[in-house]
Amino acid sequence: QVQLVESGGGLVQAGGSLRLSCAASGRTFSSSAMGWFRQAPGKDRDFVAGISGGSESTYYAESVKGRCTISRDNAKNTVYLQMNSLKPEDTAVYYCAARQLTGPSYYRNAYAYWGQGTQVTVSS
Repeated sequence: QVQLVESGGGLVQAGGSLRLSCAASGRTFSSSAMGWFRQAPGKDRDFVAGISGGSESTYYAESVKGRCTISRDNAKNTVYLQMNSLKPEDTAVYYCAARQLTGPSYYRNAYAYWGQGTQVTVSS
């Protein structure tokens, strides 16, 4: 079983930055691909970024490419999402997710474990 706890969300002005963190429990963190998703009110939960177990591969949604960077520290069982040049349309609850495989995926159903989410609000 894996437990995920996100932190780092908050209120920021457009153009600002935030770094989200996700702390994971469990012994298999380094063999688990991790992902970040987000869900705005009334919308689906969408893929934001993913990273393989050993950080060899990273994937990004087109909407955040060039503005966000996903990274992980396997020694700390933590994955990060650095978000720069934030826009009001980035406002959402951001969720961390873990796969039982090493390769990341764009698809929500590919992830078995989810955190409780952290709110990001970008004001214009």
